[in-house]
Amino acid sequence: MGLGVLCNLSLCTSTCRKPAIFGEFSAVENKKRGHNLMSRCRSMRAELETGAGVSESDRSLGSISSAWIRTHKVTVHDRQRGLVHEFLVPEDQYILHTAESQNISLPFACRHGCCTSCAVRIKSGQIRQPEALGISAELKSKGYALLCVGFPSSDIEVETQDEDEVYWLQFGRYFARGPIERDDYALELAIVSAAELPSM
Repeated sequence: MGLGVLCNLSLCTSTCRKPAIFGEFSAVENKKRGHNLMSRCRSMRAELETGAGVSESDRSLGSISSAWIRTHKVTVHDRQRGLVHEFLVPEDQYILHTAESQNISLPFACRHGCCTSCAVRIKSGQIRQPEALGISAELKSKGYALLCVGFPSSDIEVETQDEDEVYWLQFGRYFARGPIERDDYALELAIVSAAELPSM
């Protein structure tokens, strides 16, 4: 976790803020106090950057998060590929993004919670997903979630779903004759027609 530039007392944030009492001392005393604060700030930043406070088992699963943010074990059963992935995800990180940062490939499309490509069924645990627009409240209550906008609230175990299955569960009742068949020929014609339009 790169925290950027070393601490500068005039720019430093709340952890290492320059105390108001500096004005009460001579320039030499202020310089000495500033040096002590900068040393303390550097050591705090070094602790965060090295992941101090994170157990060895967490490190082995790829977790390099602050000791103050809870981390949860995520197990994904990828039905389409026949794989099982286990990795750690901080509570404040999207599950899909964290998986990708650990070179774990999971299904996705929009990354905004608007489709059902990354839909999973929760087998155990809880996922917080306030931005999941691609699935209804009804499906959420039945244990479905979207990994691209889901945050773990506990250790979780999930199973990937077929995108069309989830779409049908959500919208199937609106189609009287069953699932809509995909018409690749019509799609191809539409793409060719759009390519032939003159550019402005």
